[in-house]
Amino acid sequence: MPHLGVNIDHVATLRQARGGAEPDPVWAAVEAELGGAVGITLHVREDRRHMQDRDLDLLRRTVQVKLNLEMAVTDEMVGLACRVRPDQATLVPEGRQELTTEGGLDVAGQEQAVTEAVRRLQEAGIVVSHFIDPSPEQIEAAARSGAEAVEFHTGEYANAAGPEARNRELARLAEGAERARSLGLTIHAGHGLNYTNVQPVAAIAGMEELNIGHSIVSRAVFVGLREAVREMVRLIERPDT
Repeated sequence: MPHLGVNIDHVATLRQARGGAEPDPVWAAVEAELGGAVGITLHVREDRRHMQDRDLDLLRRTVQVKLNLEMAVTDEMVGLACRVRPDQATLVPEGRQELTTEGGLDVAGQEQAVTEAVRRLQEAGIVVSHFIDPSPEQIEAAARSGAEAVEFHTGEYANAAGPEARNRELARLAEGAERARSLGLTIHAGHGLNYTNVQPVAAIAGMEELNIGHSIVSRAVFVGLREAVREMVRLIERPDT
């Protein structure tokens, strides 16, 4: 049964829309923990469009579960992570015009830079994961880089049109998970997962962590964040139903 990591970026997006102080993502992390999350995920982007350095600093001091920092493969972000020392760093691609992370990190295409970032992060005591598409090429490059984990981009599965396409993408995720496990990698997944599509992914053999943000924050508008997290945890705990 995988654990749930709650991505609180969208709470910060709402705050930044008015340029004020609320809603505070630090309080969102508290509510997520009380709802049963065993991880808090945030993405400090280079342009600081939502999460701020202040948020990361306070979350490092207050979060009682695993703190997972999503970050670009740049000297600035590696330096920030090494200073704050989250429990985990997940290396992701980053585009200035995208609304959310689109597609996985091309580890194979920039293996030297990624491997150097992994080395620096691990020397600071940080577990490293790569957010990648579940392709053999990227999985094998992730293993060569020295990372401990991979997080599979589930966007193609979440956006699949119809049962046949969805099952095809689910099989691709399962095959990727088997290959990653054979290489000694821990398996995570995320992107586009929601209350109607999460259970088949949670049921994949060896799946250890799901990182979910937008659907939980959206649900929280109606039932509150703590209850929205509880509902997702209940679904993940019963992946075969």
